[in-house]
Amino acid sequence: MRIVSIGELLWDVMGDQEFLGGAPLNFSVSSLRLGNEVAFISAVGADQRGALAIQSIEALGLSPKFVRVIPEQETGTAIVTTDKSGNATFVIKRPVAFDFLNIEDSRLSDVAVRDPDWIYFGTLAQTSARNEALLHRLVAGSPKSGRFYDVNLREGHWNPELVQRLSGLASIIKLNESEAETLFRLSCGSEQYSPEKFCGYWSRIYGAKTICITLGEHGCAIWSNDGLQNFKGYPVKTVDTVGAGDAFSAAFLQGVQLGWPMERTASFANALGAIVAGRAGAIPLWTVEECLGVMESSRSDTKNRIDAFH
Repeated sequence: MRIVSIGELLWDVMGDQEFLGGAPLNFSVSSLRLGNEVAFISAVGADQRGALAIQSIEALGLSPKFVRVIPEQETGTAIVTTDKSGNATFVIKRPVAFDFLNIEDSRLSDVAVRDPDWIYFGTLAQTSARNEALLHRLVAGSPKSGRFYDVNLREGHWNPELVQRLSGLASIIKLNESEAETLFRLSCGSEQYSPEKFCGYWSRIYGAKTICITLGEHGCAIWSNDGLQNFKGYPVKTVDTVGAGDAFSAAFLQGVQLGWPMERTASFANALGAIVAGRAGAIPLWTVEECLGVMESSRSDTKNRIDAFH
């Protein structure tokens, strides 16, 4: 599978530790580990964090070819705090380097010639009008590509109109239940929220045929074929939830691309999300074998073989 991923690259600052992250980067690394070809579009500053980010990306096996260096801007950071359950909140400085994404037309053709199967994007970086314009250029240049919108609302870094525009681009939308309820209440006023009502409304208005609502340790709810199904999660001792949703997205998209039944796709995504939530940082080490082991420990599913990924 060929994927173009566009958006923020930043350092998650957690106490006296810093972890490389940003949802598009986290997603890209997970997708790469699943055996896919990924073109990652982002930007860093000409500073120490930027240089270390480039080195780290290369060490992770991801090409920095489309990561710009912006001399006059700092590399992005997010101050992360977690509660007793490991749930994270973020304080993100703006503007920073990832607010100034750009690819010259000649290099944009270099991305487009890869004929991506999917374009992945979120909300945070698209609050920059420059970045949103670039996303629309990418979509226009790859009309046959699917589009995966990982909503990831960060307080102070989104607005309803932007989310609506991005939703209109998407083939698949993924968000958590708090985000789904927030968007439903903004759109439907006093009407009582339910995941099924939200998905039915959002799919009808914006056209996405598949919507994933992540439910933490309780798994996920998936809207497809005009109906909602719930899939149980896997128990894990949560260290922090940073990056867990991004890993979920990569695993979910993998199953969709391979044509797996929805139950297997959701199970694989829930397993990878649980593994990442049980480890520190947004991009901890993990293997496909571990994911399949989590699935098989919960139920005997002999069909989940390693060769399914090739």
